[in-house]
Amino acid sequence: MATEIKAPVFPESVADGTIATWHKKVGEPVSRDEVICDIETDKVVLEVVAPADGSLVAIIKDEGDTVLSDEVIAQFEAGAGAAAAAPAAVEQAVAQTQAGAAPVVERTETVSDQAPAVRKALTESGIAAADVQGTGRGGRITKEDVANHQTKPAANVTPLSVAVGERIEKRVPMTRLRKRVAERLLAATQETAMLTTFNEVNMKPIMELRKQYKDAFEKRHGARLGFMSFFVKAATEALKRYPAVNASIDGDDIVYHGYYDIGVAVSSDRGLVVPVLRDTDRMSYAEVEAGIAAYAAKARDGKLSIEEMTGGTFTITNGGTFGSLLSTPILNQPQTGILGMHKIQERPMAVNGQVEILPMMYLALSYDHRMIDGKEAVGFLVAIKELLEEPAKLILDL
Repeated sequence: MATEIKAPVFPESVADGTIATWHKKVGEPVSRDEVICDIETDKVVLEVVAPADGSLVAIIKDEGDTVLSDEVIAQFEAGAGAAAAAPAAVEQAVAQTQAGAAPVVERTETVSDQAPAVRKALTESGIAAADVQGTGRGGRITKEDVANHQTKPAANVTPLSVAVGERIEKRVPMTRLRKRVAERLLAATQETAMLTTFNEVNMKPIMELRKQYKDAFEKRHGARLGFMSFFVKAATEALKRYPAVNASIDGDDIVYHGYYDIGVAVSSDRGLVVPVLRDTDRMSYAEVEAGIAAYAAKARDGKLSIEEMTGGTFTITNGGTFGSLLSTPILNQPQTGILGMHKIQERPMAVNGQVEILPMMYLALSYDHRMIDGKEAVGFLVAIKELLEEPAKLILDL
């Protein structure tokens, strides 16, 4: 007897979703708790799993269709297809092996059959899914398979001649997350009086401290000691001194937050996401580093929950990861401040009348001028600079 497969119950902040990928076709055997479908919302990708061993008997919502919370998307039959299909495949493989030939699996995948990250890679490279040898679970294609296929030399292939003046275009739809990010960034530039102030910080003290203790830190806490924990803790202390930067605007009201929830911008295949570290004033350096590492792994795998990306009173973004020397970050509404980190660059600096080569980083603070005056913004950024250049004060809470 067929049972209904429904979309998950979406949180209140999510109105609907889009069927991103069907991982299983009608009649294809599936195991209990195996992912059969991905539903993309404007914040996260939700996975729909099989309720039991069996197979899909009907797909009601195709890829690209919009679905509502708890809406029926497919029909599923327990035990159907799984038990019958597996022995047939095994018998065929055994027969081919006994005949001296390697088992042949017919591959009819299309780009739409792949996971979102793989589908994006295939589309951008112009490679057909059926041409790529999959090494993932069950022979599925991974991003690495696509990259490896691109680097293989083509055998007996005559280069195609492109007519002079011919220019190729490719049109792909925006993901829901990308559209949502675009909407929020545009709103931030149109609805806030956003300004950016800059400063620079000498990273030598932190780099020397990290070099001296990173091995002992990792051995003791099981987490790598990076730069982000210092910036999170410095920002937290600066927010205590300048509460306006930790506030938000709600209509005609100013909301001062008595807690410190710092969002850390993370780049993923689907776009920029901002998971939130809660109560950073109570977190140790090890807890900050472990939390960021866990969020980064979840972002790569598309496993971040809506709760993990909701809220936040301040945001830190690190463009230096990609080599950016200077930028103006855009506010993450309704927050009134965002700190931009950048690439560490050695530069000649004047120190006590002498020229020294120091590892310097530009810092950028974008802020909502409706809420924060220039004096407060500059003071906040100077406080972060001073705490980072004298990490002993930061660690000793001075």
